[in-house]
Amino acid sequence: MAGKVGFIGLGAMGGPMALNLVNAGFALVVHDIDQTKTAPLRAKGAELAGTAEGVAAAVERTIVIVETTEQAESVIAGERGIIKSAKPGHIVLCMATIDPFAARALADTLAAQGIAMLDAPVSGGTGRAQSGELSVIVGGAADVVAKCEDLFSAMGNRTFHVGPLGNGLAMKLVNNMLVQVNTVAVAEALVLGVKAGLDPQMIYDVVRVSTGASAAWELRVPRILNDDFEPGGTIDISYKDQELETAFAKRLGVPLLLANVTQQVYQMARARGLNKQDGAAIVKVFEQMAGVTVKKGTGQ
Repeated sequence: MAGKVGFIGLGAMGGPMALNLVNAGFALVVHDIDQTKTAPLRAKGAELAGTAEGVAAAVERTIVIVETTEQAESVIAGERGIIKSAKPGHIVLCMATIDPFAARALADTLAAQGIAMLDAPVSGGTGRAQSGELSVIVGGAADVVAKCEDLFSAMGNRTFHVGPLGNGLAMKLVNNMLVQVNTVAVAEALVLGVKAGLDPQMIYDVVRVSTGASAAWELRVPRILNDDFEPGGTIDISYKDQELETAFAKRLGVPLLLANVTQQVYQMARARGLNKQDGAAIVKVFEQMAGVTVKKGTGQ
């Protein structure tokens, strides 16, 4: 589809995703409540709109990647939301990780005005957002997905159409649950090893080529070893995602033991003021309890 593209939400994931669209030749109209985040896009020629309503008035397709379900509901169907100015035929691509049931309700509200919607959350973290190698996990009608493949290809290198609207988010929550539970296991394992006198770099080197290896191991351990907790995904976002996972499971009648237990570890980290640090900072909870520090040069 030709024409300008709207982009709402220019945070740690949205900012680089939008830049990749600009670099691929798309003309963007952008909005973020923090206008400083629009500067890199404006420097590349993107237009700035003061509201989500203003974005939708100028484009035919609008991407939304905000942090919470409430924010998504506001920018899509709120008083100054997309629904106020989008014309019939407009497509909303909700790429935020939100409640699947809320996404379906938003889609129904939009459909009543002839506006289509996809849920298309992404996976890969900030590094792959920057490199344009995200996995895009899409739920929605096949004909609408086909109209957005050009956008997905500019932001990611894999697109999975996993079924009707809401399924993209369901799949994303399954994936995130595994990463978040694994991150807690990674922290526990590192602290156990260091308490036992093992060198943490050696723990990393052995496990990464052994049966304990995982994406969480590869993503989190280098940060922990380097004492690098600058936010990619934050403790707050991990906690929010686990709240979505556990609430979704309750609606479906599915028991989730590990997601519920590990969520409390993230809450412990939040209580310590680690909210805006990277998810790898969960290790600090276990370090404090065990009386050890996990980083290069520690261990015996």
